[in-house]
This record gives sequence, structure tokens and C-alpha cells, in this order.
Amino acid sequence: MKKWIWLVLLVLVVVVAFGSRGGTFFEQHPSPEIVVSVPAQQPQQPPQSPPVKSTLQISADKLFTHIQKLNFQRYTFEGRSLTRTYIINELQKLGWKPKLEDFSAGINIFAERTGTDKKAGAILVAAHFDTVAASPGADDNASGVAVVLEVARLLNSYSTPRTLQLAFFDQEETGLLGSKAFISKKTRLKNLRGVIVMDMVGYACYTAGCQQYPKALPVKPPTDKGDFLAVVGDTEHLPLLNAFQNSNSANLPPVLTLPIPLKGLLAPDTLRSDHAPFWYQGVGAVLVTDTANLRTPHYHQPSDIPATIDRPFFLGAAQIVVNATARLLDNSEVLVTQPAS
Repeated sequence: MKKWIWLVLLVLVVVVAFGSRGGTFFEQHPSPEIVVSVPAQQPQQPPQSPPVKSTLQISADKLFTHIQKLNFQRYTFEGRSLTRTYIINELQKLGWKPKLEDFSAGINIFAERTGTDKKAGAILVAAHFDTVAASPGADDNASGVAVVLEVARLLNSYSTPRTLQLAFFDQEETGLLGSKAFISKKTRLKNLRGVIVMDMVGYACYTAGCQQYPKALPVKPPTDKGDFLAVVGDTEHLPLLNAFQNSNSANLPPVLTLPIPLKGLLAPDTLRSDHAPFWYQGVGAVLVTDTANLRTPHYHQPSDIPATIDRPFFLGAAQIVVNATARLLDNSEVLVTQPAS
């Protein structure tokens, strides 16, 4: 009888955590206090990947041009339509052939560049482009859109074993609707080896106490300053998470990788962005974020404008994403956590 009670409780937690309205991953909500014994996860060594080509250097001018061009509210049908037009035009300039994918509440954008080895599968790089009302969303999430467009520019003609896919999700702010529509196409998921989702990657703070953390985080916070880039992944796909490596370069911010067990059951705040639907389809996905409202005072505010973007941090975050994407595309390594030998 006790076994059935626990099963019912766990199902309820999943429904509440995953079915709640979107925002961003770090938006705080009351978390149920559940005490569960989590099996110890064996540490997995980061993959021995080839060095990233020096030609894959991000352009500050191009990134900030995207931020400026998207400096308007993108929550109405008209605003989101203008955003799609901008993204499509930019992709076409770069040689991509983007497709519009309708769903009941909006329209996603998808594009693909095939790799040299069909068996190696695909890596998807994605960001949502909508905003909440009254906010122009420079950080949330023009910053993510800009980085995906920079990945498109740098890696379109970069021959790799794996296929590169790009997605721009609509209606994330109303309940992750775009990403949920995307994962409903099951045939697409069969070839998908890993997903990189960016949701706010442009803000940093450097004073003691300016960084907060969600409840039930399964690691001890290393700092109370918000100078790091957080990468959140599930423990079932540690090689994907480990592709995001700290660099010796002083120009790149530190990377804090957060392996989350049990698909976020014990930390529901870790489910609040477009990576979560992929987790529940068994697809490895990471969320790359500046931690949103746990760091920035401009979250969902009219003040989320280009002027409040931290330029050095944003450029460093973009380079980290480009580097990790190139590493993942350049090899055919299995990205599922392997059992301890």
C-alpha cells in the first residue's frame, strides 16, 4: 500500500511541476518538500573532444545588432510575427532554409544543416523569441535568439559528423507551448542526440549577495555573486552537460554545471524553460542561463533593455555556447550517461 501512495505522490509532483505556466527556469515557486533517497551518481569524465577551431570566433557587432533590432515587446501576434520575419531574413542571408511550423497557439521556426554521418544524429540549438507584456526582453530572450543566430552564422559551412538543427520557439512565456509542440513530432526526436536551450544569457552581477538559488538545488552553491554562466542538465546525459567546460581564458565567464536527478522531481524550479519537454521525452537537453530573476532585477520588467545587458558577460556566454556546440557536432560520442564499469 505504501508503495502505491509514493507512486501517486510522484505522479502528482510531475504534473504540477511540468504543467505549470512557463516563465524561465529559475522563476521561484513553492516547491513540495519530498524526501527521497537518490542513488549516488558516478562521476563521468568530460569527453576528450578535439580543440575548437580558432575561426569560430563570435562577433560582438553582430550579436548586439540582433539585440538592438529585437528591442520591442514580442508578446502580441503582431510583435511575434515581426520577430519571426527578422529571424527568417537573417537565416536566409546566412544560407539557411528556415521553415515555419504552426501549432495551435503560435508558430515556431526550424532549420537544419545536415552532417556527414547520418548515424551520428543531430544537435539542436534553440531559444524562445516571445516576451511577456510590457517588457522588450533584451535578456529574456533576445540574448538567446542572438546567440542561436550567431551559431547559425559560424557553423553553417562548418562540416561536422553530426547534423546541426536550429529552433526558435514561440509562446514559451505562456507555458512552454512552442517547445511542447516541437517535441510532439516523435519522428524528429529519434535522430536527436542532444539539445542546447538558451534562456537569458546576458546579465551578470558582481557584488556579494546578488545571486540567489532555487530551493532543493542538489549541489552546494559555490558563490553568492552572479558572475557565472549556469548550465543545467539531467543526470541521464552527463556527457552533454560536460561539453560545457570551464576555460582558462580570462575573457570567458566561469561555467557552473548543474546535474539534476530524477528529471527535476525534487527541484521543480529546474523545469521552467524549453529544455524540460525534452527531458520528459528521454532526450538529453541542457539549459544555458544567467539564472534570470535569481540574479537580474530586470526580469520581466520594462527595464530589460539593451542598455542593461552586461556586454563582456554576454559575449563570453555566446562564445561558450559556440565552443560547446562545435565540440558536440565534431564527434559521434554517445551522450547518454554510461553505467560505472
